[in-house]
Amino acid sequence: MASISQLYIYPIKSLGGIALQRASLTSRGLEHDRRWILINDNNEFLSQRYLPQMALFEQQLHEQGLLITYTPTGKNLLVPYLPQTDVRVCVDVWDSPCTGTLVSTAANEWFSQMLGISCRLLYMTDDSIRPVDPRYASSGHITSFADGYPMLLVSEASLSDLNSRLDIAININRFRPNIVIQGTAPYIEDRLRHFEVAGIKFYGVKPCARCVMIGVDPQTAVTSTEPLKTLSKYRKAGNKIYFGQNIIHNGGGEIKIGDELTVKQLGEELQF
Repeated sequence: MASISQLYIYPIKSLGGIALQRASLTSRGLEHDRRWILINDNNEFLSQRYLPQMALFEQQLHEQGLLITYTPTGKNLLVPYLPQTDVRVCVDVWDSPCTGTLVSTAANEWFSQMLGISCRLLYMTDDSIRPVDPRYASSGHITSFADGYPMLLVSEASLSDLNSRLDIAININRFRPNIVIQGTAPYIEDRLRHFEVAGIKFYGVKPCARCVMIGVDPQTAVTSTEPLKTLSKYRKAGNKIYFGQNIIHNGGGEIKIGDELTVKQLGEELQF
């Protein structure tokens, strides 16, 4: 029986993830997931794709806000759950325009100092609505500052299959999933069109195309051509390499590690 084995959120986009035992679902995905984003002076979002050292920021949930620690220095910052300004800024996330609110001058200065570049921290307030791509999901579904969809699903079996092809095994956190499942065949997530967990309906809408960011080691920020190079040999269609499934959901509630998946509909296998 397929079940949830791991849950993760990434409150500030492209920083280190937080492992959870249970998570609440909001209209945008898991609570707190990618509600914050760092941008440069040109209002472009920052990412490990270009700044791999972003992987070295640890995030923790505290009662007063997010506790951020930059591990090379040990310095930390408490980011309040709500912004301290009312300054709105527009930013594009992969050609999807959205709006964030500046958190604070203190946050801007701290991140600029740690990263060595001028940057600002934004928060997506509840009244900032960013719809998912209507080509792949029905209207009414929204997301946060995630690349395009509320959640990403990966199976442990898929990672095991990939690791059997690699010289050095990697951890699931390379792929920054929200939900990890166990007890399935490899790459079953490719085919999951409709499933339920804890009475909540989930829908697989689009396989996740991967980029060089999965080559960043989350522990060291050292970059490599792997695992993208190996994935390209058996998970490539056209000019894109796929691993994981983007998912949307209907309804709210809580999911937790150990919850079983009830599969309602499977699609065809992807062709590579």
